Amino acid sequence: MGKPRKLRQVDGDVSIGFDMQTVILSFDQIMPLKAITEAARKSVKYKQIAVSIGEVGVIEPPVVSGKCLEDGRYMLLDGHLRVEVLRKMGKTEVTCLVSTDDESFTYNKQISRLSTIQEHRMIAKAVARGISEEKIAKALNVDVASIVRKKNLLKDICSEAVAMLKDKTVPAEVFNILRRMKPFRQVESAGLMNSAGTYATSYAQALLAATPKNQLADPEKPKKVKGLSDEQMVRMENEMANLQREFQLIEENYSADILNLTLAKGYLTALLGNAKVVRYLAQHHSEILSQFQKISEMTTLAGKNTEV
Repeated sequence: MGKPRKLRQVDGDVSIGFDMQTVILSFDQIMPLKAITEAARKSVKYKQIAVSIGEVGVIEPPVVSGKCLEDGRYMLLDGHLRVEVLRKMGKTEVTCLVSTDDESFTYNKQISRLSTIQEHRMIAKAVARGISEEKIAKALNVDVASIVRKKNLLKDICSEAVAMLKDKTVPAEVFNILRRMKPFRQVESAGLMNSAGTYATSYAQALLAATPKNQLADPEKPKKVKGLSDEQMVRMENEMANLQREFQLIEENYSADILNLTLAKGYLTALLGNAKVVRYLAQHHSEILSQFQKISEMTTLAGKNTEV
């Protein structure tokens, strides 16, 4: 099976999650960790995998444990559906990756699923290399129109907004909504989605509803949002404008406020280092002394244990 390899980095060694050498195992040598139910065989995912393997073969090999069990079998950590599909196709063996971890939780925890934009780029690259949209659709068991939509996902979306959402799981419909906005508003909306940590279509529609007409790609096109009247959208526009102005004022004053508060804290700390001052405040202004001490003991503006 071979020893686990390591990739060398400037700041030390980082173990990779699987051995660099693959192994060919018969199905008798593989011990699945879960049973494939009839419901799983009827699922969309199973059908997509079956069509994909039939069209282009196994792209990502199943993953087995690095150590064999007493009976000589290897635990199957990832790829149960792929193995089941191959078994149903009459195959008797499969090429596997060998994991450096011997339990499925650790291995699967390291997997990063494709984001919406990454999927778009893979499809666009495949088309650029001469693979037809029909062949890709057949391999993924989806209709051609779906592949065309994914290929054109970023049409009229500015590069700054794309960069902000490139590693996020964003519904495709959100990009249709962003496309109705001018580039600077797309960037604002992507920033708001990142700040809120939500990329739901309903949230994007709310952002569209709060977008002034002059920030729309086609200001003359009626801005229709399901469930909102024209009057409600105007009110949302005004509220959004007020919020953005307040946020801008806070942003502009934040650095100066932090500096002033840091200086004030330093001054109070030095002041409370004088025993005579502390004694005087304790005798005549105990409430003030208590507040000064709290400020002096603060390590953050939020009162948590990090530096101001």
